[in-house]
Amino acid sequence: MTILITAVAFFLLITGLILIHELGHFFAARWAGVEVEEFGFGLPPRAKSLFRWKGTIFSFNWIPFGGFVRLKGEGAIEESERDAPGSFASTGIAKRCVILVAGVTMNFLLAMCIFFYGFAVGGWIPTYLSLDEMEDAASRGEIAMHLAVVIDDVLAGGTALDAGVLAGSILYAVDDVPVSRPDDVVKLQQGKSSVTYTYAAGPDDAPTTVRVAVEDGKTGVYLRTVPMEVTAPRRGPGEAFLLSIRETSVVTEQTVLGIARLFSSLAQRGVVPEGVTGIVGIAQLTYTSVQGGAAVYFRLVALLSLSLAILNILPFPALDGGRLLFVLSELFIRPGSRRVELITNTVGFGVLLFVIILVTLYDVFRLFS
Repeated sequence: MTILITAVAFFLLITGLILIHELGHFFAARWAGVEVEEFGFGLPPRAKSLFRWKGTIFSFNWIPFGGFVRLKGEGAIEESERDAPGSFASTGIAKRCVILVAGVTMNFLLAMCIFFYGFAVGGWIPTYLSLDEMEDAASRGEIAMHLAVVIDDVLAGGTALDAGVLAGSILYAVDDVPVSRPDDVVKLQQGKSSVTYTYAAGPDDAPTTVRVAVEDGKTGVYLRTVPMEVTAPRRGPGEAFLLSIRETSVVTEQTVLGIARLFSSLAQRGVVPEGVTGIVGIAQLTYTSVQGGAAVYFRLVALLSLSLAILNILPFPALDGGRLLFVLSELFIRPGSRRVELITNTVGFGVLLFVIILVTLYDVFRLFS
């Protein structure tokens, strides 16, 4: 049953995000006076024409993922057809720019709406990139958290290993004094020949105590601070809105860095870096999010909606950002041959397809490795 639910959730995720993107193009084109010849559910070839509305054919297509919008004159090569009344090229530069960025805008708005609802109603925890950021947020009242000391590693030959202390344990207290930072442990061990550790293998395990010898203030453990329990207070609409803006900004920045890391790694070493995933990885994330519940799933929807928006606005041929560059270039130079633009976009699409296939192959390799 979980597999079936995951399949449905994955289909709704991918198709929903693309259709929302295409709806942005559709409504912007209608506003700009550009004729929309077809709005397709799924990808060609066409299986059936569903209905016609205000000159637009709404169709169902055989490849059941995503969708598309076909604007009048969009793929035309001949200038007379390309510049015909009601075509994309016949409208002004400003309106064409609006049409091209409308899809990206819809994906950004969707993500922000999901974040707003999550922060206002769901008690979501914002994304923080460091413990210092989390502590600053706690001081502002954005979150409440309980810090704990984790024993990252137990060194061979150290007194902690001799005492039976396990790596990965949570250290609650030293000599019955609660600790939340490695510095607390260091101070409590100074000048002593032995101390009592109160620790547990995990947060759900009962604490145990053990006597550990101290040599030169050390017991042979690596320690780090982790937030063991993080909660969010009830938030009003204003605070939730500001947090949704912050979350969108943080995720956008990290996504841009991830895309840059991908192309840099491909160019320099020919490998897909860790943390970059494709369609197979998204399917795995969907499976995990379904198990985590609705809140986890919708947070994934928001993250992928932002990723789709950022990817599309990149100034790369075949993407909305690349097409936007061609339109903006008309501010400075006379429009060139339509054939050149089509060839450039075709080559760009081929490069993107190659990268997608490569990332997918890496996803499959990691899945079975």
